[in-house]
Amino acid sequence: MSLATEILSKAAGRKVEPGEIIEVPVDYVMVNDVTAPPAAEEFEKLGVELWDRERIVVILDHYMPNVNVRAAEMTRFLREWVKKRGIKNFYPEGRNGVCHQLMIEEGFVAPGRIIVGADSHTCSYGALGAFATGIGSTEAAGVFATGEIWFRVPETQHFKISGRLQDGVMGKDLILTIIGDIGVSGSLYKAQEFSGEAISSMSLSDRITVCNMAVEAGAKTGIMEPDEKVLEYLRGRVRGDFQVVRSDGVYEEEYEYDASEIVPVVAEPHLPENVKPAEEVDVEIQQAYLGSCTNGRLEDLRIAARILKGRKVHPDVRMIVVPASKRVYESALKEGLIDIILEADAYVAGWTCGACIGAYMGVLGKGERCISSTNRNFIGRMGHPESEVYLASPATVAASAVEGKITDPRKYLR
Repeated sequence: MSLATEILSKAAGRKVEPGEIIEVPVDYVMVNDVTAPPAAEEFEKLGVELWDRERIVVILDHYMPNVNVRAAEMTRFLREWVKKRGIKNFYPEGRNGVCHQLMIEEGFVAPGRIIVGADSHTCSYGALGAFATGIGSTEAAGVFATGEIWFRVPETQHFKISGRLQDGVMGKDLILTIIGDIGVSGSLYKAQEFSGEAISSMSLSDRITVCNMAVEAGAKTGIMEPDEKVLEYLRGRVRGDFQVVRSDGVYEEEYEYDASEIVPVVAEPHLPENVKPAEEVDVEIQQAYLGSCTNGRLEDLRIAARILKGRKVHPDVRMIVVPASKRVYESALKEGLIDIILEADAYVAGWTCGACIGAYMGVLGKGERCISSTNRNFIGRMGHPESEVYLASPATVAASAVEGKITDPRKYLR
């Protein structure tokens, strides 16, 4: 069985098969400032007690700090509800981060667990060997009450990635290349399982990026077998016990890639499948955005600083850098990365989803183009419906910010 099927079988207490409808207990459910209010309201209509106050995680991140009066009212409601219901794991301004980054940092994610979140990029947690997927707010309300959820067991596509990525080529380039090949519907309700030398040599940060974007091909989840890098990261961090689950290598579909052949790429508007090598996209930009649950981690800021050091952001470009959490921000400060980024005339913001969803801190105007390390480039995603978003790795974002147009970052890393 595949890793996803093994985890679901363990939770179900018996062997399950792809296509089968099952009901299983969850380990944690996560909601954010956008999805938590409707989930809480629906839960209150049920007239029951919470399933487990220790296993519900509420994180403010999308419109945090409050971007307008509506956001302020939503978070006011949440603060009152969390206090009323005695929910232990509440992360407001000052000690939070983008929800998926924080879930991993705070030790909620571990191998073999089943985690659901009222946000589509919950699949990020598969990088640590968890079965994790996004759900809606009303579904989250049901989990608040029961601690269980139903799934149709997904078929699994196996992506074996041999070789190693070149310097300047990142996990983002790998997953964009895959999405470019199979399309945004190429994994509909399937699990994407990744393995091979390239995955083993990849940092945890890059692995999270790969699993994060599985949903952009329609996948139910993205997942990888945990190795020593994952276990080392979890030591002293993880909450509670966990059990590592292994795959026996039986899959419904097989794909093979050689990582050494992957090049820096961008996804052109207005779908993540519109992938081309960065060197073939000669387009001027007005904004470069580095951040989000996809690529706002310390490693992403490191490679950006490596490119920006001793250089300036192009005068026609505004570069916005948003660390994915308070911890990432603090670490970047200690390493001197923030100083390098500021000296390059980039703008550094606090940890938030911000411009990724067109909320604030980088909203695009009519006709503007942005190269972004985020995960979606749909029409109007980051602002005006006539703006354009090009998805790329942090390295490509930083190099393009310096150049004033989309460019291959490898020439800045020699």
